[in-house]
Amino acid sequence: MELIGEMTPQLMMAVGTAVIGSLQFGYNTGVINAPQNIIENFYNETWTDRFLEPISQSTLTALWSISVAIFSVGGMIGSFSVSLFVNRFGRRNSMLIANVLAVIAALLMSFSKLAASWELLITGRFIVGLYSGMSTGFVPMYVEEISPTSLRGAMGTLHQLGVVIGILLAQILGIESIMGNASLWPLLLGFTLLPAILQSILLPLCPESPRYLLINCNEESKAANVLVKLRGSADVSEDMMEMKEESRKMMVEKKVTIAELVRSPIYRQPLLVAVMLQLSQQLSGINAVFYYSTGIFARAGVSQPVYATIGAGVVNTAFTVVSLFVVERIGRRPLHLTGLLGMAFSAVALTIAMALCDQHSWMSYVSIVAIFVFVAFFEIGPGPIPWFIAAELFSQGPRPAAIALAGFSNWSANFLVGMSFPYVEQLCGPYVFMIFTILLLGFFVFTYFKVPETKGRTFDEISAGFRKGNAGHSCDKYSASEEFNTLRGDDPDL
Repeated sequence: MELIGEMTPQLMMAVGTAVIGSLQFGYNTGVINAPQNIIENFYNETWTDRFLEPISQSTLTALWSISVAIFSVGGMIGSFSVSLFVNRFGRRNSMLIANVLAVIAALLMSFSKLAASWELLITGRFIVGLYSGMSTGFVPMYVEEISPTSLRGAMGTLHQLGVVIGILLAQILGIESIMGNASLWPLLLGFTLLPAILQSILLPLCPESPRYLLINCNEESKAANVLVKLRGSADVSEDMMEMKEESRKMMVEKKVTIAELVRSPIYRQPLLVAVMLQLSQQLSGINAVFYYSTGIFARAGVSQPVYATIGAGVVNTAFTVVSLFVVERIGRRPLHLTGLLGMAFSAVALTIAMALCDQHSWMSYVSIVAIFVFVAFFEIGPGPIPWFIAAELFSQGPRPAAIALAGFSNWSANFLVGMSFPYVEQLCGPYVFMIFTILLLGFFVFTYFKVPETKGRTFDEISAGFRKGNAGHSCDKYSASEEFNTLRGDDPDL
């Protein structure tokens, strides 16, 4: 209830509008899976019309793989360009500009069947990947910068909530009786046009980030006016003081490019943490579990596996909501540790169940439970936290470059898993999840020893902690309250 009390209509409007970009990312991640057979038939028919012979299986597989993977390639490029946009156009305007890409992509995919062109579909997937890569940088940054310190974690979790709602929406609309059929699949892919138009209408009604206005544009009165609306109070002196202090340090700490960020020893530790947290999300095996889930549900005798997969999507969404309400109470670090360890145990249970499935039919149901538990633990920590903690670890100067690099790491790992998992699964069979178990335990150890708690701390305090800890103290495993108290003291190095 504390959470709801601090939300103002203007803040809710701004965050809700921004999170439409997160929904777009989730939707376009999940939308291509349901109509796979129908789209492959379209490729075959188009090929036959052009070349007067059926498409070969190897060519069809290659075209389909490109259609899926090109989205991640676009995402990698889009995420890497985040810092180019947000420093030049601002956070809100960058989101507005990116919607041009979403509209173009939607039109290309919608008309691909009419034009009998798989090239349009693949190009549309690439462009919507560019848009999604940008959104995974723009949205968390904007949400973090407009939210009060006490709500930053909860508001940051809304990015992941938007993603999972988008995936669930894609699963539901992809049902054959709705839009996942031979006549309506182009509209299913082109549905992304509607959220793009809605966000384009709403964004001009939302404020620019006050941190951007004050620190990047030196517009103090505008920043103060925006804060008054966002906080619902005329007294915004505390927020203004915090931003001015950060602005003073920015006079010394200039805007940081990606190359400078990578080379500088000052940023090495927080950058390592940001990148490792992103890798812990994508290399956790979550995409592999969703890839495998339909087959597991079918083997368990579920007559309509697609509905069971939607059930997993509902679990996905429900536990993201749980994370939203507990992240400011429990903290980022404990939730991430809990999620990683829970996923590791679930992966072991899934491996055992799948290995014994042929001997004991009831093991299929253990597999289903393991999948649901795996998904639940993912959304408690590794799902939402990496997206917004990257924005918390850096001050205004290096933040855009850091988010660009962290996002690039996420999309690269996403691409790696998407391309390699089918081949690794062929080699390892059900034991493929033991690879993810080892990775999850490795990420657990890293988080335990290297990731600081950021709950209740300002951006400047978190950055100061890393600067003080260049000798290795800031991320030591002492309590969040001790670390917070240390950072509140005077720091002669700053």
